Amino acid sequence: MKEQDFMTKARIIKETFNDPREIKCYLPIQNLRLDDDIHQEGELFITEDYEIIDLEFQFEDFTEEELVKYVELAEALYEKNNKKISIYVICPNSINIYVREFEIKSEADFTIKLAAIEENLSQIALDIIKSKLANGGILDLEDIEMLKIIPLSCKKEERNYFRKECFKIINKFSY
Repeated sequence: MKEQDFMTKARIIKETFNDPREIKCYLPIQNLRLDDDIHQEGELFITEDYEIIDLEFQFEDFTEEELVKYVELAEALYEKNNKKISIYVICPNSINIYVREFEIKSEADFTIKLAAIEENLSQIALDIIKSKLANGGILDLEDIEMLKIIPLSCKKEERNYFRKECFKIINKFSY
């Protein structure tokens, strides 16, 4: 992860979730070698106390199945790290949230926080990628995967705009 991407995502974590901890570095999830059936789509960061923060973007309705997926991830990360795990999920306020906050006991020390925001997540994701490219960065696999889902994560009437923008980026910057 490039320094600018890291700084942007660290700022998002601090501002959106009021997390005062210092974020030291990015941790590629592949380094943890989690089981294949464990959700592995977020981005992991290490805090000053070696705790893990997982930043997720949720574009679908937040159901019991989605919550279970994040609980399984938190438990797997805790098992590998034996430190507190914080899973932060950002979603547009247009999705439905079908679960209530409720504590279910676990051997793992973790929290899961959900933030529904007014901003268009598709536009945020597109802006992050455009900013990265404007500052001399190159597309990595995460960026390409994000470009694939951006048009699916917006309102139907916005899809053509986002498809066009994603195609422009792919055609200009991928090889």
